[in-house]
Parts: sequence; structure tokens; C-alpha cells
Amino acid sequence: MLARKGLLPDGFLLTRLAEDATHPNRFRSKSQRARFITKTGSCNVAHKNIREQGRFLQDVFTTMVDLKWQHSLLIFTSAFLCSWMLFAMVWWLLAFAHGDLEPRDHNDIGHVPCVTAIHSFTSAFLFSIEVQVTIGFGGRMVTEECPLAITVLIIQNILGLIINAVMLGCVFMKTAQANRRAETLIFSRNAVIAPRNGRPTFMFRVGDLRKSMIISATIQLQVIRRTVTAEGEVIPVCQLDVQVENPLRSNGIFLVSPLIVSHTIDRSSPLYDISAQSLNNEDLEIIAILEGVVETTGITMQARTSYTPEEIRWGRRFVSIMTEEEGRYCVDYSKFGNTVPVRMPALSARELDATRGVQERGPSEGQPQGWGLVRAGRGGYRRGGRTCDGSAATPRPWYAPTEKEEEKGTPAQKKGHKKMVKLEEIGREIRQESIEEMSD
Repeated sequence: MLARKGLLPDGFLLTRLAEDATHPNRFRSKSQRARFITKTGSCNVAHKNIREQGRFLQDVFTTMVDLKWQHSLLIFTSAFLCSWMLFAMVWWLLAFAHGDLEPRDHNDIGHVPCVTAIHSFTSAFLFSIEVQVTIGFGGRMVTEECPLAITVLIIQNILGLIINAVMLGCVFMKTAQANRRAETLIFSRNAVIAPRNGRPTFMFRVGDLRKSMIISATIQLQVIRRTVTAEGEVIPVCQLDVQVENPLRSNGIFLVSPLIVSHTIDRSSPLYDISAQSLNNEDLEIIAILEGVVETTGITMQARTSYTPEEIRWGRRFVSIMTEEEGRYCVDYSKFGNTVPVRMPALSARELDATRGVQERGPSEGQPQGWGLVRAGRGGYRRGGRTCDGSAATPRPWYAPTEKEEEKGTPAQKKGHKKMVKLEEIGREIRQESIEEMSD
């Protein structure tokens, strides 16, 4: 649709098709899974057995705005036709009661009708249209003979203004809905999980095709999955917030060019236990919500999409699509969803932390503990400097060099030269300076 409107080049869609054909999902499930949010952003939820249908009539304006265009146009036309027919019947009854419909001689000036030139229901219907839409052809008009006719004229004018305001307001709101602006906000079809700064990171790309910006844009991620409580209660829809990677600790973004939104998979992440093998078996859906204010209209808009396990690619990252040409930045949207493979283990973030010897601290101890299993001699293992059999041993962190490593070294180091040793300790760095090794 965007390609037909000229907003996206044809190469963008061709690249998407070539990408899907080149990198098919090997783990695609045979049966299509249900999802709460479709790729276009609409909610895939059907409401059934609603008994209190009258609640929708209490908010008629919102109900009419939510209707489809064909239904709205039908109501729009029916409202005017019904009002014209209703007041045409009223004008015809007034003329009939006053005797204006009886055949008379044109030279008879003694009888003054309530409304001139009304001889049938057709002429009354034409007069009703003239009154409500204020056309006024001049052939028909209300006289001073009937005060009731003047009252009906006032009521029809007021009711016609109300109908015009409601109908035109509904049409305007439907054309200026916030989801129309979301048509030019695009998300990458697939999300990726790749290492970034040494940590597995969930990433997807979002871009804006218009030059007018989205003011105060914020991005929000939620994970929807089926969970079971400790009491055995099954929660089919459990929503979990996901922290978006941002140095300011906020979800605000500056969407002047396509951005890669990332989420670091750590201990607090719902994706902490997901590995490459278990990804396809996970029953979850990651929903991305972009909110902001349209710069030209000031209307708050929202764009949505979702990613199922079949649409998350492990061990891939997005290619760069921005270049600098002639003093300005250029974006190549034909590569918007392209990805390249990267080296990444198939282990989950929890397994990677266990492999690296990273575990949580104790509630009352300030020093790191629980460094994982470490070889402790012949057939024994120790955890955090203590062997598993409980015998005391000298605490030795995992990053400290062994005795054999200490014996090794360059001749220059053995002659007393200074060296810098950088040590890492779970979230903080210890720098040991001016260490001299005296030679024998």
C-alpha cells in the first residue's frame, strides 16, 4: 500500500521478499499461533456474549467514530433523509389542517396559507429541505398566519444544526484519527537477539517516513505470556513491562531517523531464560508501543506491533542504513529490515552468566559471592573459594591468576618493571597500580 502511494520505493518490498526467501525460519511452527496484536497494530481480540449492549448507546459519538466507513456514511445519509421526511410530514399536516391543500382560484386573495406554494406532500418535502439546509429558492415561505408554523420552523433549524454538527464531527474525527498517522511509522518485520557490549540484547528497528516529527515520542515494550502462579492459578494473559535500553532511564526517543530499539537481557528481563533452542517453544509475544504527539495536528497517536517467537532471529543484527552524503544524512529504506549473522552462543543469558561465574549477591553481604564451580584440585570443586566438601581453603576469586600463571611472564617483567593489572569484580573495577616483582 505504501509502495503504491509512493511513500516507499519498490525496492523496499522486493528486498523484504528476497530476505524472507533467503533466510526462512527453520523453526516455524506448523499451526499459526494466535497473537494479541497483529503486525499492522490492530488488536486481535474478539468480544463475545456482551449482554449490556446499551452501554454503547450511552456514548453515541465514540460508537459512531469507531464504526466502519460504509456504516458511518449510511448513518450520515439516513439522519438527513429521516429528518427531512419527518418535518415534511409536519409541514403537510399543518397545510392540511389549515386548509391550504384545497383547490382554490388564483385570484382569491382572501385566504392566507401558513406556507405558500404547498399543494402536496412533494412540495412539503421540498420546503423541508429548503428550511433545513437554508437553500431558500424563494417560491415557498412561512407567513404570519400560523404561529405554530413559526415554531416548527425554529425547531427544524435547531435540530438541523445539531445533526450537521454531529455528523460533520464524526467525519472529521474519522479522517483525523491518530491511527492514520501511524500508517507512515514502520517497524521491522523481524526482531533479533545479538550480543551488544558483551550482553545478549533484544533489538528491533522503527522508522518514520514523514518529515514532520513525532513530538515527545516514547517507546514501550511488554511481554505477554501464559503463566502459572504458585497456587496453581493459570493466568492466560500476563503482561510484563520490559525496560528499554536508554542512558536517561526513560523510554523517550528522538525519531528523526530510523532507530534500533534495544533491551538488554539481564536478570530482571523476562527473556533471561530463553535460549536459541527453547525460543521456538516459548509461548510469549513481545508488544512494541510507540506513542507521541503529531507535530502538524497536535493529536496524540499510537503505533503498535508485536513479535512472536517465529519472528525473532537469534544471532543476527541489523545492517546500517544511514550514510553521510553532501553534508547531510541519507537513509536507505531498502535495507530497513536486512540483517546479517553474528557469532553468538546458543545459550540463554542465565546460562552465560553461570558460565562466566556471575551470580547474585547475598542480601546482607557487600562482597560478591557465589562465583560458580571452580576446579579445586584433584577431583574437587570449590564455590567462591570454598571446596564443595566443606574444607577450608584460601579464598581466591575466579579472576586471580594461578600459581603457574604467576610463574610465567616476560623477562622484562621479572626484572622489576612496573605493570598495570585490570581486575573485574561483578559491576566494579579494581585497578592495582605499581606492582613490582623483584627478581631473585
